Amino acid sequence: MVSWSSKSPETPSPIVSSQDLGWESITVAEFKQPPGNSNFTPELEHTIALCLATKPYRIWQAIGDRNYSGIYSKGDISLSPAKLPCSYKVYGDDHYLEIKIPIPFLERVATEVMNRDLNRLELRTEFRDRNPQIEQLAMMLRSELHRGQDGMGQLYVDSLANALMVNVLRDYSITKPQIAIYEGGLSDRSLFQAIEYIEHHLSESIKLEDLATHLGISKFHFSRLFKKSIGVSPHQYVMQQRIELAKQLLVKADK
Repeated sequence: MVSWSSKSPETPSPIVSSQDLGWESITVAEFKQPPGNSNFTPELEHTIALCLATKPYRIWQAIGDRNYSGIYSKGDISLSPAKLPCSYKVYGDDHYLEIKIPIPFLERVATEVMNRDLNRLELRTEFRDRNPQIEQLAMMLRSELHRGQDGMGQLYVDSLANALMVNVLRDYSITKPQIAIYEGGLSDRSLFQAIEYIEHHLSESIKLEDLATHLGISKFHFSRLFKKSIGVSPHQYVMQQRIELAKQLLVKADK
């Protein structure tokens, strides 16, 4: 939903962007723009735009050979698949969250969660869609965006990004994926290895990929199996352990 004034050819500057935080996998940015228009072709990434505007506005939108003319309001979602030319003309003040998904990242997640090898992945174009799950994940990413960088932000963002990719594949892939389902949790040995890794790196920025690689499984499956094993997500467990460590340090300081 990029929309800057035709009088100014410069690319709009975001209010806040994950590029300033060093996020991996996806790029998330929030924009506020006056009425205007734009033309662009995202060559290397799929783009999700979530409308945040408090007041509905009229828009003309074209993606590839499809177009839409109507009203956008808060919560509406558009999806622009990579390599398709996009044009927008916005007739009101625009406020939106933009999520750019690199093609290799989505394909990697698709390969991990599907029961078959991935030859080609295509997403369908969407105008003014409503998707509560994707909206919720996008808003959680927005909250992290405004929170800024901290010691455990990357692990949480990794988890949100993977969950977002699974929902995108499930809801917008032209070929409906078969999501691999794994019963049970991690083996006792794998769970011990994961917990030991977390304990040894508790003061560092722990990434979901680091934990999954340590066990030799995908990020998607690690998150699900870990939660099945102990009842909380990797991010929640790390947060709990850091709180406990802080309590122990306070007790020692009081002695």
